[in-house]
Amino acid sequence: MSTVDPELHALRQAATADDPAAWSRLALALVLRHAMDEAFDWHGRAAARGHVVSQVELGRMHLHGIAGDVDTAAAVACFEAAEARGFAPAAYYLALVALGDAALRRDARIDTRLQAAVDAGFAPALRAAAVHYGRRPDPRDQALCVRLMDAAAQRGDAVAAQLLVARLRNGEGTPADAAAATRLEQRLAQAGIAPLPDIVAMPLGETAVSMPPGRLALEDALLPPRRTTLSERPRVRQVDGLLSSDECRLLVACARPMLRPSQTVDPDTGQPLRLALRTSDDAAFDPIVEDVALRCVQLRMAQAADVPLVHAEHLTVLRYAPGQEYRPHRDYVPPGAVERDRPDAGNRARTICAYLNTVEAGGATEFPVPGLRIAPAPGRAVVFDNLQADGTPDVDSLHAGTPVERGEKWLATLWLRERPYRAY
Repeated sequence: MSTVDPELHALRQAATADDPAAWSRLALALVLRHAMDEAFDWHGRAAARGHVVSQVELGRMHLHGIAGDVDTAAAVACFEAAEARGFAPAAYYLALVALGDAALRRDARIDTRLQAAVDAGFAPALRAAAVHYGRRPDPRDQALCVRLMDAAAQRGDAVAAQLLVARLRNGEGTPADAAAATRLEQRLAQAGIAPLPDIVAMPLGETAVSMPPGRLALEDALLPPRRTTLSERPRVRQVDGLLSSDECRLLVACARPMLRPSQTVDPDTGQPLRLALRTSDDAAFDPIVEDVALRCVQLRMAQAADVPLVHAEHLTVLRYAPGQEYRPHRDYVPPGAVERDRPDAGNRARTICAYLNTVEAGGATEFPVPGLRIAPAPGRAVVFDNLQADGTPDVDSLHAGTPVERGEKWLATLWLRERPYRAY
């Protein structure tokens, strides 16, 4: 015997009236119940009548191919319609899309749109702006970073709260306040959120874009970082100070709830499988969970690798516990794997890995052919080519993540394809 969902029944009754707000509420409830096709229809009806929440939600469904194919043009149109009505979250999503410089042009409107969402108190925008200001050395920007993190945390943003704990404990942008950090940490523990590892990144390797304190300028992610060439064959470069402490903490905090045992690609079938070759845990960020803060970090990584962001596969964050490793391997994938996953994008031409924490012992990245051994340091990145100039696999790109001996190792990886992989 089927049971009636009282809440849903009531929402359906209310939706029989000519009321776009009621249609939108029903659509939101249907999403929670994974009835995506029906939710899409109700959001569509409400959006057509100018309901801004449904315009944004319908845009997000178009953007991620929920209840249909990915349609970035339709998504942008939905967001622009809501933005025209003064709905700040719509401006935020337009900024998020524009960072990729594909479905929407990457220009100065990103800054003004994110600022509008910050002014409206939209928590994801507050967090993104906080992380942005946290890269700037001016004490006024550092203090603003803390205020924005606190505002996001007050609105229920658990990731911002975790970043705030670290700043309070370390006295970053604010006087050190161990008691306040402990109180916030205890509240997070009640929600099942463990403390972050202690992360303090190396000094940033580039000068922040010249802007008056308090003015958003996300184009700083496009500044070319200083790179050191370690090897020409395979081509390996090191970038010190690419990511800030906040950015390293952000990636760890966002990845932890999604960690699962790592898999690798079967060289014969192209299918993913669990092998002793790779014993870490990892989290791959589906675009639906990306936000502006995460997109800015990925843009910075792609820029350091001289590859457009839209060529990047999903960001993957890995955690290695003591004894875990990634034995010698190559990042280019067999033809079967390319055919299974966006064949038009080609193979993995380049990789960038960013270290996120200090490893007590072990965990270096080794390239046996040139005899390189790169020690992990939070904020440091290593960039290397997987293919030769003619597009053929470079067998000399063999590399390994050596076993962690003490502590744990956190690492963020972007695999960058020959051609565009993402829609935006």
